[in-house]
Amino acid sequence: MKWLDTPPVWLIGFLALTWIQAHHFGFGLGFGGAWSDFVGGLLVGGGFLLIGLAALEFRRARTTIIPHLEAERMITSGIFRRSRNPIYLGDALILAGFILRWEAVLALILVPVFVWVIETRFIIKEENMLRRKFRADFARYCQKTRRWL
Repeated sequence: MKWLDTPPVWLIGFLALTWIQAHHFGFGLGFGGAWSDFVGGLLVGGGFLLIGLAALEFRRARTTIIPHLEAERMITSGIFRRSRNPIYLGDALILAGFILRWEAVLALILVPVFVWVIETRFIIKEENMLRRKFRADFARYCQKTRRWL
């Protein structure tokens, strides 16, 4: 059951809530025009791009991408020079993008809720593991690179 408590499962759950809100509880609300479809598409595409770039760095470093497992190496190259959590940032962009594309105005509140869930369930635990394992290197990395963006 531990596989259920993974970021992709949380993202799918939040996307399902977004879709339900858009299709059953829209209340006639919308963002007003093709711009939301366009910007939403950019956000979704950008989110998948971030995830792909991060996955390549994990592969190059030959360390695990799975949140509950201990990393063999600390990744600070590529997209990780800009964000300590590009995959989670990508997930948040995907959620925001689908909210815009589906005109799910009321679901906008789900973005900060999703970020909070990801931080409390995954990021803080992962960073604590990295802090214990890589000590000074991780501290220097945190000084140079922001958690999200």
